[in-house]
Amino acid sequence: MERQTGKANVHADLVSKAEVDLYEVLEITSDASREEIRKAYRKAALASHPDKVPEEEREEAEVRFKSVQEAYDILYDDDKRHLYDTHGMGAFNGSGEPGMGAAPDLDDLLAQMFGMGGMGGMGGMGGMGGMGGMGGMPGGMPGGQSRRSPNEEQKYEVRLEDLYKGRTVKFASTKNVICGLCNGKGGKEKAKAKKCSTCDGEGYKQILTQMGQFLTPKTVACSTCNGQGQFFSPKDKCKKCKGQKTTEARKMLEIYIPPGAREGDKIVLEGEADQIPDKEPGDIVFHIVEEEHATFRRAGADLTAEIDVTLAEALAGFSRVVIKHLDGRGIELKHPQKPGQVLSPGQVLKIAGEGMPIKRSDARGDLYLVVNIKFPDEKWQPSPAVLEKLKEMLPKPDPLITADTVDEVQYDPKGNLDNFGANDPQGGSAWEDEEDEGETAQCAAQ
Repeated sequence: MERQTGKANVHADLVSKAEVDLYEVLEITSDASREEIRKAYRKAALASHPDKVPEEEREEAEVRFKSVQEAYDILYDDDKRHLYDTHGMGAFNGSGEPGMGAAPDLDDLLAQMFGMGGMGGMGGMGGMGGMGGMGGMPGGMPGGQSRRSPNEEQKYEVRLEDLYKGRTVKFASTKNVICGLCNGKGGKEKAKAKKCSTCDGEGYKQILTQMGQFLTPKTVACSTCNGQGQFFSPKDKCKKCKGQKTTEARKMLEIYIPPGAREGDKIVLEGEADQIPDKEPGDIVFHIVEEEHATFRRAGADLTAEIDVTLAEALAGFSRVVIKHLDGRGIELKHPQKPGQVLSPGQVLKIAGEGMPIKRSDARGDLYLVVNIKFPDEKWQPSPAVLEKLKEMLPKPDPLITADTVDEVQYDPKGNLDNFGANDPQGGSAWEDEEDEGETAQCAAQ
């Protein structure tokens, strides 16, 4: 099969300058058989294996060995080979799989998909020199790369007590810092880095990403040189950082959680992220996650909690601490506030100003206490005389209900509403009129 080579109208800014001919890598012709490809691969792999060369040449050998492996993976597979013969390496990603790779000749692709003579067939876009002129669009050349290293974002769980009182937390952090021996160069003082042949020293390459039925160019860092465009041979690498340009360092950091902080708030440590040569360090960003509390629930600046009150206290009154607040203070209530007042089950007592602090102010939310009346249990067995006195002391019941027929029934004192509706013999289906059973409803004629 004859391969389609470069066209006269190739856009140089989108085509990788280091495009490698896979047939040349294996030193075979474009009509080689699968057996010839296999033999050529074995020969080339042995010749370029990193373990077969001196240490100073090992890094370059690794690059050649990867190229040989990639050439074999693509050419030995008939489908991949056909795709390569048609579109070149632009139809593959960095793993040798179809779909995403270094940008091919877009004129060629568009002509085959739409019958267009390149981008000129798309109206006013033809004068842009292809999509490479769209520097601000996704896939454009990296001119807008960030000047900062990436931020490090992580969740940080905080107790409600600490969100109420505020807290300063100290911790040890291990991060990458610029190597102090080579100052981020990666090599010895007088050593010179070698240009990466995979990306031709650019540090990046073009790939195609599939969006629906279209292939869209995208710029990614070169995996061979890790986006640097160059590398040092093993003998020239910095002894301290081993050519990585950074080393690990341990540092004590401190964060302050202000009173009133809440779920979703961010605490930022500026410039404390990993350092990268020629870039300003990013930030460490903590996203607060509020831990669930055993007693209190929070809504904005307000708090709520349940308090237990005995039946005797609800009726006769009390003066005691009913709950321990988030800062350790006891909250005392005196009941009743006016003679004759009683507490009811589920009654809510609002205490102004005892909720959460409101950031950047002296104000606080409110505390809502929900009353839970504790009725006597089975262990309470008063005498008949005591019960008679209680009947005399407590309010009398409402007027008796009268009925013509009265049945005295037995009851289960431990009934459960979860079983309510379980006795439906029809399983919840709609009722049916016995007289209409078997008849089919019909629309009346108009």
